[in-house]
Amino acid sequence: MLWVNTIGTTAIAMWLSGHLWQWDVVPLLLWVTLPFNLLIYGVNDIFDQETDALNSRKGGFEGARIASSESRRILTAVVLTNAPFVVYFLFALPLDALAWILAYIVIFIQYSAPPLRFKARSYLDALSNAAYAFPLVFVPLAFRESPVWVAAIGLMAWSVAKHTFDAVQDIDVDGAAGIVTTAVRLGPQRAMVWSAVWWSVSTVCFAFVNIPVAVVNAVIAGWLLLCLRRDPTPNGARRLYRYSIAFPYAAGSVAGVQIVASLLLGGYS
Repeated sequence: MLWVNTIGTTAIAMWLSGHLWQWDVVPLLLWVTLPFNLLIYGVNDIFDQETDALNSRKGGFEGARIASSESRRILTAVVLTNAPFVVYFLFALPLDALAWILAYIVIFIQYSAPPLRFKARSYLDALSNAAYAFPLVFVPLAFRESPVWVAAIGLMAWSVAKHTFDAVQDIDVDGAAGIVTTAVRLGPQRAMVWSAVWWSVSTVCFAFVNIPVAVVNAVIAGWLLLCLRRDPTPNGARRLYRYSIAFPYAAGSVAGVQIVASLLLGGYS
């Protein structure tokens, strides 16, 4: 379900580069399906076993709950599925694109794994999620073109906001486990302010690229924050999580409708 965070940004990066389709994107697009998502969530599951065991959301569609005996198999699968792509990128892509790809990999590994384990560090847990926007940078660089930086910065800000908003639902679980996330440190009320600031930044940035997407972003973000304000508790945040998951799908649909309309009207040559 969360693959939209990697596949969607890679496709949007291609479109922002001015290409409806580019065959050079195929290796990157394949990599951000199963391999890279297995890296993000597989590594996370390996190092979050203790907290996942306490979290009632885990073990269903909102996240896995693994046994310690599965860790080695998951790690092996992560290496085997990702290594061929990394080797290919080392030889096929420009150095600037490769640098962003390596940062993409390292940040997501260190989000869950020691020694840095960003997810257990206030503010760094949220800020590290800006990496979800990195395809908007390395995809155009792979095409030897300039990224649309305002779009990339906007999505980075959006990712920071959404991470903290979603983490409010786990304040009690993370706090009991001694993990001081941004949401735990700030508490629900101030976490909402933090998310509101970052979502405001993302809306301004998106407005420079596409007004309809910026409007939808502001409306959905505002609605989520207003709903959480009415019940600023972990339980209130849990009830909103299904709508938070739908956020990128809704905003992406607005962009997709415009692309289809542009095709029909001859906007793409």
